[in-house]
Amino acid sequence: MNYYELLFTTITTEDYQQDLLIGALGEIGFDTFEEIDLGFKAYIPVDDFNQELLDETLATYREMFTFSYDITLIPQKNWNEVWESNFEPIQISDQVFVRATFHAPKPEFPYEIVIDPKMAFGTGHHQTTAMMMGLMLENDFAGKKVLDMGCGTGILAILAAKLGATDITAIDYDVVCYESTIENSALNNIGNIKAICGSKEVIPNEQYDIILANINRNILIDQMARYAEVLKPGGEIYFSGFYESPDLDIITEEARKYNLKYIIHKKDKEWVAAKFIL
Repeated sequence: MNYYELLFTTITTEDYQQDLLIGALGEIGFDTFEEIDLGFKAYIPVDDFNQELLDETLATYREMFTFSYDITLIPQKNWNEVWESNFEPIQISDQVFVRATFHAPKPEFPYEIVIDPKMAFGTGHHQTTAMMMGLMLENDFAGKKVLDMGCGTGILAILAAKLGATDITAIDYDVVCYESTIENSALNNIGNIKAICGSKEVIPNEQYDIILANINRNILIDQMARYAEVLKPGGEIYFSGFYESPDLDIITEEARKYNLKYIIHKKDKEWVAAKFIL
């Protein structure tokens, strides 16, 4: 699979404006982002790229602030080179160390996750993934049955396993993410993650203690009824991939329809990750 890289250079006075632009791109098929000085890079599979849709999406934001972009074709064979040149290890709450296969390990961290990102989203660098991991560290996963929706690289499913979850299902509609989850599970010697390629229609008819869903607002709303069907009474659900305003209120209102009660949320810039209980 070939990718397009769009290099956005922005002139903005507010950090959240760039996040709004990244969020909008995520809703039209861009699945990987890298923040740089005065801008960011956005990646999309060539087959998913639609110039007309991109122009329509960007038109709204051109009225808010000034930006420009350059587009470059990234052949599949060069993708790992792109990641190796940009991917830096990260740590979450001094407990989790996330690194690629080409980084040295740090055994002093209680939890280490090795990710070979390839073309899958979810390395922990984006605020939504990092906040989801932060929420997970604050809660009990021991012996739990977990569903990870929009699993990307499998990073959240892998952390759930390391936190003691015994039965994990990880689902993503993108075949690259599905394959990446399988490969990264093996890299971390995790054997209890079942990866499935698809969307809400492939969620097994089982009951889960915890659901992780780091996607985007529209997809979360579309899939929430199904989540509620497979979540055990008293079960927990963690949502991310959206903004505090107005998205959190919209998500919370939708959740009430299915007796999902808002508990708490984390915020980083305008992004949030929220915990609900059935």
